Amino acid sequence: MTSLEGAPLVAGANAPRPSRPQGNVRMGVVAAFSVYSIWGFLPLFFKLLEDIDPVLVVASRIVFSLFLVAIVLAARRKMDEVAAAFRDRRVLITLTVSAVLVAANWLVFIWAVANEKVLDVSFGYFINPMVSVLIGLILLGEDLSPTQWVAVSLAAIAVAIQVVGLGSLPWIAILLALTFAFYGYVRKTVNVGSAAGLMIETIILTPPALLYIGWTMLAPAPHPMSDPSMLLLLALSGPATAVPLMLFAFAARQLRLSTIGMFQYIAPSMGFLLAVFAFGEPLQLPRLVSFALIWISVAIFTAGSLRTRIAR
Repeated sequence: MTSLEGAPLVAGANAPRPSRPQGNVRMGVVAAFSVYSIWGFLPLFFKLLEDIDPVLVVASRIVFSLFLVAIVLAARRKMDEVAAAFRDRRVLITLTVSAVLVAANWLVFIWAVANEKVLDVSFGYFINPMVSVLIGLILLGEDLSPTQWVAVSLAAIAVAIQVVGLGSLPWIAILLALTFAFYGYVRKTVNVGSAAGLMIETIILTPPALLYIGWTMLAPAPHPMSDPSMLLLLALSGPATAVPLMLFAFAARQLRLSTIGMFQYIAPSMGFLLAVFAFGEPLQLPRLVSFALIWISVAIFTAGSLRTRIAR
């Protein structure tokens, strides 16, 4: 499965057992808690940009992320990994697919926050692990444990309740879950480091992003780039994207993936609380029931995954 903002995690009953963690476990726990907390607060940040075209926000996020990741990789002398990936045609094609998936995920997320759909965002990230498990079942031929079948079934019922009770498909949640899950699946098929992979993805996305930013700046009407405060916020979207992903990469080196997985529900839980108490989004009974079911499915899924890993 994937964490918020696209960092891949292992999912599925037959996923390989993670290697032993290296380094400082305590610092790994701090990093994992920090990264998922940052992702949980992201709706507050992007709410400040709700009056700006979501495509422009995504384009700015791409460009400013590239600058930061390039500086970090250069400082760590990891640019050779990026160059090697560009010489491998298969790797480049795979990362192009993952780049499109993560850009689509960012766009749906930012649009949802701007349009008071943070509850849908939270729901999407809650069902994401179950979608990842289904991908493992369908595409990788992985077996599902009985607890995973129960968790996936409850998640499906939760979606059905929203469809029937609210009279519409929760397409935002489904799109977020699908793009994240497939992003994690694609990234697991290519042997490129987290930071290097992110840089290559942003390099691939930067030309269309720059074209869109340029087209926006050439428009006769006032544009966000002419407002210093908005320009600053758009610039900060780069660190808001890159810093958590690099923190996640650090945490992944210190902790078992099963341990990191315990933190992944911090962000959607915070999103749920922000949607209800900070943004005042309505919590209708069908939506509340569906969230209750998804929380039960998450608990079952997590308990089952822990038992499986302990048994191994």
